[in-house]
Amino acid sequence: MNISKDTAVTIHYTITDQQGKRLDDGDVAYLHGGYDNLFAKVEEALEGKTVGATVTVDLAVEDAFGARDESLKRSIPKAEFPPGVKVGGQLRGSNDQGEPQIYHVVKIKGPEVLLDGNHPLAGMALRFTGKVNEVRAATAEEITHRHVHGGHGHHH
Repeated sequence: MNISKDTAVTIHYTITDQQGKRLDDGDVAYLHGGYDNLFAKVEEALEGKTVGATVTVDLAVEDAFGARDESLKRSIPKAEFPPGVKVGGQLRGSNDQGEPQIYHVVKIKGPEVLLDGNHPLAGMALRFTGKVNEVRAATAEEITHRHVHGGHGHHH
């Protein structure tokens, strides 16, 4: 089966920086066809491919996780910081527009905790390499929910 709109695709991927340093790898299942489950340029490169195919896509900053947004940095008093969360951990909060936002704990400095709502790879040009492991027709429920269920996809 070829990858096309409304197929559920499982790939093994590696993300590196432009110098080849490995930043992330793993397996992911996504719903193909413009559902914003994967970088648009990677999805475009995977269109029509079959199991066993590999793609390598260089992603400019704007095609990957976007530019860093310095307004997403926060400093909170250590007294307001939840117990047990350490540098490298995550907290749920809201941004300046009141929308939900995940913040990464980047530093604990004296009485302050520094948080950053940017994706850790924001502001970086990346290279995405993926190998197609599975392609199947998506279920009606997956299409309605706009993501793959089970396996390496989303679980309800």
